[in-house]
Amino acid sequence: MTYRKNVDKRLDKKEKSFETEQLMKDKRSEEYEALEEVFDRSTLMLIYDFMNKGTIDEIHGVVSAGKEARVYWGKDKRGNELAIKIYLTLSTEFRKGILKYIEGDPRFKHIKKDTRSLVSAWAQKEFKNLEQATAVGVRVPRPIAVRGNVVIMEFIGKDGDNAPSFKELPPKNPDEDYAIILTYLAKLYKKAELVHGDLSEYNIMTWEGRPLIFDMAQAVSIAHPMANFMLHRDLTNLNKYFSRRGVDVPSMEETYKRVTGHGET
Repeated sequence: MTYRKNVDKRLDKKEKSFETEQLMKDKRSEEYEALEEVFDRSTLMLIYDFMNKGTIDEIHGVVSAGKEARVYWGKDKRGNELAIKIYLTLSTEFRKGILKYIEGDPRFKHIKKDTRSLVSAWAQKEFKNLEQATAVGVRVPRPIAVRGNVVIMEFIGKDGDNAPSFKELPPKNPDEDYAIILTYLAKLYKKAELVHGDLSEYNIMTWEGRPLIFDMAQAVSIAHPMANFMLHRDLTNLNKYFSRRGVDVPSMEETYKRVTGHGET
């Protein structure tokens, strides 16, 4: 199902609110009601504003759904495919889970601790991480826009079908892909000063013949007190995965040195 709305930019906030309510009433369907059940009025208004500004022209169905967020496939006015990631704002479990990644990150020192503020900070964090990764040449989805609990990025796939993760489709050239991913992690660490923090075969895709890393929200600054622990966990997961696929992976000490440029601490 597609949701499309052309909006007169001269509408004031009151008129926009009325138009949003009318849009919901006019688009009654099982899919639309499901959208309303999941997302509160504030989130729906954010989506409406993105449509009003032309950032989003179409929103289609869910392509990924988890406890923390749902990802919708969409398009902009030029027909470019979008991944519209909407974080759930009412999950207490989610709130507890993200605190350890936000607390200690110097980029987020002064955020409020209420659930909505934390979820908004989490969305901002993902967007900034994607920006920093892109700037240093790490292959990730291109960030497009962020506001509140909504992050819009490049859709990795075609016609609404996600590119396969390494879990779904193991790489054809594991030795080559292992070397590329180590290069990505080294660029993240040395240039962007980030650690992914949750790297595994579940969040590496194959797209256009090369690996691409996604799910960057939890990535932390190397100044974070848990950064070193998270990096070790990432490298352990990576080495285990590629070792099972016949790659002669180096020792953890050597892997760590390749990524960071110095010995283990």
